[in-house]
Amino acid sequence: MNQPTVDQAVRRFAQTPEPARAQVQALLEQLNDALARRDSQAAADLFATECYWRDLVLFTWNLKTMEGQAAIKHMLDAQLQAIESAVFGLDPNELTEEADGVCSAWITVDTKAMRGYGHIRIKEGRIWTLLTTAQELKGHEEPIGTRRPMGAEHGIRRGRQTWQDRKLAEAANLGVTEQPFVLVIGGGQGGIALGARLRQLGVSHIVVDRYARPGDQWRSRYKSLCLHDPVWYDHLPYMPFPDNWPVFAPKDKIGDWLEMYTKVMEVNYWSSTNCLKAHYNEAAKEWEVTVQRDGQELVIRPKHLVFATGMSGKAFVPSIPGQDVFKGAQQHSSQHSGPDAYAGKKVVVIGANNSAHDICAALWEHGADVTMVQRSSTHIVRSDSLMDIGLGDLYSERAVASGVTTKKADLIFASLPYRIMADFQVPLYDRIRERDAEFYQKLENAGFMLDFGDDDSGLFMKYLRRASGYYIDVGACDLVIDGSIKLQSGKGISHLSENAVVLDDGTELPADLVVYATGYGSMNGWVADLISPEVANKVGKVWGLGSDTTKDPGPWEGEQRNMWKPTQQEAMWFHGGNLHQSRHYSLYLALQLKAREAQLPVQVYGLQEVHHTR
Repeated sequence: MNQPTVDQAVRRFAQTPEPARAQVQALLEQLNDALARRDSQAAADLFATECYWRDLVLFTWNLKTMEGQAAIKHMLDAQLQAIESAVFGLDPNELTEEADGVCSAWITVDTKAMRGYGHIRIKEGRIWTLLTTAQELKGHEEPIGTRRPMGAEHGIRRGRQTWQDRKLAEAANLGVTEQPFVLVIGGGQGGIALGARLRQLGVSHIVVDRYARPGDQWRSRYKSLCLHDPVWYDHLPYMPFPDNWPVFAPKDKIGDWLEMYTKVMEVNYWSSTNCLKAHYNEAAKEWEVTVQRDGQELVIRPKHLVFATGMSGKAFVPSIPGQDVFKGAQQHSSQHSGPDAYAGKKVVVIGANNSAHDICAALWEHGADVTMVQRSSTHIVRSDSLMDIGLGDLYSERAVASGVTTKKADLIFASLPYRIMADFQVPLYDRIRERDAEFYQKLENAGFMLDFGDDDSGLFMKYLRRASGYYIDVGACDLVIDGSIKLQSGKGISHLSENAVVLDDGTELPADLVVYATGYGSMNGWVADLISPEVANKVGKVWGLGSDTTKDPGPWEGEQRNMWKPTQQEAMWFHGGNLHQSRHYSLYLALQLKAREAQLPVQVYGLQEVHHTR
């Protein structure tokens, strides 16, 4: 199938092609008419035979992609009562575009309960892809712009409370004499971004985290850690990074930003707090969460519980014979604080992903003798190539100059249904392979096992499907190529002896330290620990698309499993991902929580089925 490329999808024209705009307008009017008549078949007939409607909360109160006319009709039949008042229109401030037989436009969507925004692509006179997203709940708009709060109260009044008085009273009472509507477990970028959204929507919340300060999740990681995604991709809600922020921010700088952001956005944040256990009280329709805060136990009773523990579960350390007899140190990559103590020592890093490469490079820089054990193939993409070819049209100064704001970039990316996203990605990574052919050949000559994903679709699809198996190269690959980082590839681990890692071919790798850069389990592993294995199995595996590729078993889901949407466990949610996802999807999760707090009539369509437990 001849698909347009991403740069064609975002291309802006100096003049709107009027026939294309008229075509979109006419099709939207037909859609409005069909919905007003509650004629779901007529509405579905406006879509092409191959078609996709991706809805983020606006119509389904879910994150759901309908594929094909029959699926669209099924959704409309189920949600018509909520949809019949919907009005689709062209955004008057945006151009309609036409390229390679595809006409695309930005659209506004108004329903009885919400104001929405979206994007449409038309091929051969019918709808090919449609994105609809909730942007605000009517009657519960955020206090921004012309609705911003006054702040200080002018005039004279007895008993006046200052902003600081109100803040201290809220901090003293919330979770003690007053219960939050939402408790968020995990105070990294995901929990903090969601807390900021909830604050703006007036939803009572507490974000809890075991570390002493916001941002300590980043500060505690290995010294060389930095963002591998560029600054334009990483803004948090409401408060973008300043124009002088580095393209790739070091971890401690991110930690400081998160701490500042938490204070400025007035997130109700409990640091030094450990969650001990949780139970859902069916009768009271609330959670009972036991936490230990500053050494004191108390029970919090929120109506909703959000796990914002990243995109992963507990650190995974493989069980290897001899781990109990090895006399050196053993650390998961998440526990590795840095290379300082290992100058002149021998280190074996098991794994070949982002953290493995970063840790190996930092150890080499500090004089360690380091060996990387690569057990399976890894996708590698050079940072500058990813910036230019993979992200440049959406997240870069070039994109900003062409009118592609971060919000617009997020929506463009969201407008590509996951079913066909790989078709857009393959040509980009073909270009990257051609551009960096010499680099890849040197890596293979060094014995490194390369892949570009099961279908050659590269980094983003690997991330969305399995969140592992890749490295964005910022220099470590050169050390692998020249042998500075020693490489053992295509081999398994037999066992650990008292002072070495022994591979399955008998090779012995003397070691003072073994680092397991072996990834993480599913997020519902935290559920199993805090609530019960039964509830963890009830909600099932978290993350992945069901693509039936490596580490992403089918059947096809069409959206990220269990992320940012209702789960099979009432009043329990998952939130996380990278900074981009924490920013973008926190809006849709916050709107769903606000709707329930405001007791709006919520009708969820297509609740996530469970096919895999972990």
